[in-house]
Amino acid sequence: MKLIVDSNILFTYFWKESVTRKILLNGRLELFSPEFALEEINRYKEHIKERTNLTEKEFNSAKINIGIGIIFVSIEEYKVFLKKALEISPDKNDIDFFALALKLKMPIWSNDKNLKKQNIIKVYSTEEILNSLIF
Repeated sequence: MKLIVDSNILFTYFWKESVTRKILLNGRLELFSPEFALEEINRYKEHIKERTNLTEKEFNSAKINIGIGIIFVSIEEYKVFLKKALEISPDKNDIDFFALALKLKMPIWSNDKNLKKQNIIKVYSTEEILNSLIF
């Protein structure tokens, strides 16, 4: 299964025993995310470290590992889809994910129920992903 991964899913990767981490590392999914998501991880770094009790070294190691399982795509590769994404995304803060989904013709993995309030791009929750995978 190929999916676009939103930032909130990526944030939960930093919890050491998270289900998200297990899914991301299982190798059965081909995952993509805009480079913008890496900027968000950097912006919320201190918050993530505080909530997960990670040291600086552990955070940096996890950030490197997340890059192994996910292909981060430059805005240059999907910028022509930003206008259409703005039209369909229920949240203007998520247009990069929708634009990349339009470009790659893939669903989005997000637990944001608001993103399902459109009928152009399929959005799967973590629970739905788990139901489609056997661990």
